[in-house]
Amino acid sequence: MTKADSTSSPPVLSSIIEPHLDPEGYLLDLSLWNEAIAHQLAQRENIQLTSKHMQILHLARKFQQAYEVSPATRPLAKYIQIHLSPEVSASIYLMQLFGGEAPAKRVCRLAGLPKPTNCL
Repeated sequence: MTKADSTSSPPVLSSIIEPHLDPEGYLLDLSLWNEAIAHQLAQRENIQLTSKHMQILHLARKFQQAYEVSPATRPLAKYIQIHLSPEVSASIYLMQLFGGEAPAKRVCRLAGLPKPTNCL
């Protein structure tokens, strides 16, 4: 396998240690999150993460580091708009990218963040 082959293939999920999750599927130890964990969590939800997904997950983590709270949908959309573009920040885009559930809940779950406080 060449170096180019190893960087283009998805992480091997079968060798990843099962992360400890709360009953709703949120990572209990936020410091354990990495992209391989994100792929493993996404696999549980039948989502194939792309670079577009990862860009949003990294922004959500950046939001949480800046404000010490997991982003709800509107603050997340505003943060994405500031750092990326208005097209990418639209709630409909986020729902299409991450599925029909409230996008902030799924984004936070896959980004290894706690459930946003104002999400049911």
